[in-house]
Amino acid sequence: MPEKESITIGFAGDAMLGRLVNDKISLNDYSHPWGNTISTFRSTDLNILNLETTLTQSSKSIPKLFNFKADRDVVETLVRANIDIVSLANNHIMDFSEEGLVETISVLDKVGIFHVGAGMNIEDAKEPIIITKEGIKIGIIGYTNNEPDWEAGMYNSGTNYIKVGDINKIKEDVDKIRNEVDILIATIHWGPNMREHPSKKFVDFAHKMIDSGIDIIHGHSAHIFQGIEVYNKKLIMYDTGDIIDDYAVDPEVRNDRSFIFLVDINKNGIINIRLVPTLTHHMQVNHATGTDYREAIERMKKLSEEFDTHIEEMDGIIIIENN
Repeated sequence: MPEKESITIGFAGDAMLGRLVNDKISLNDYSHPWGNTISTFRSTDLNILNLETTLTQSSKSIPKLFNFKADRDVVETLVRANIDIVSLANNHIMDFSEEGLVETISVLDKVGIFHVGAGMNIEDAKEPIIITKEGIKIGIIGYTNNEPDWEAGMYNSGTNYIKVGDINKIKEDVDKIRNEVDILIATIHWGPNMREHPSKKFVDFAHKMIDSGIDIIHGHSAHIFQGIEVYNKKLIMYDTGDIIDDYAVDPEVRNDRSFIFLVDINKNGIINIRLVPTLTHHMQVNHATGTDYREAIERMKKLSEEFDTHIEEMDGIIIIENN
């Protein structure tokens, strides 16, 4: 059969499947957290998100404000939505010490979900994933600027920690893989919570990441979505918000609203970007409707205009122009 000329990658932000979400899954079924968005995730060729929890039975919690874990069988929730790759480079993967990290990796490996950004040593944490879909080779590398004490080393487990601005580390990683792939993605857990606008330092760093050879930046950490930039024909999603959680909702920034980011690519790069508005309510995400749909779109338009990115609605929304 002839190869497809393009594929669609689905990106989502943080998926926190522990605490009340875990309880809700136990009372319902593994598909419950996805609501009616599950059809969107099942329509893509590849799906990537940040796993904002451990999947472990470990009781070795470390001292911090919030420690997240879900039962090991909750990995089936990721399977149901065809989640192919998760980032473990975040500020919760070591919530239950190395034991929690090791068990989470084992659980993901058993069901065939790829993971990036954390491991038993720095080489594991830095190791990219390469996936071929319809003849298109996609590389994914995971980073975080959270929890510097969790940085993996030669002889200790942890995350692929990076300081914002350390472009040399990015260049080293890119140089190792750039010639092996058609499209290179950096998924990065960075920045403070509840911030609508990335600072100039983050914007400058994102530009340098693109200049070094990254094609798509998949940002997350703020718990709310930020604007989108098309820079030198490459894509920067500064923050993709949250997709599933049990968090209190801030009435001003509305962290219950976000998007599924659908990116169509071919071997030469990005074709277009479509955004599907979502609303998370009572530990379940659904397609946004009514006021939630309208206000999410208007906010994304406003935030993206700061990057000279213009959005037009067409069955959801699609980015059609960047000056």
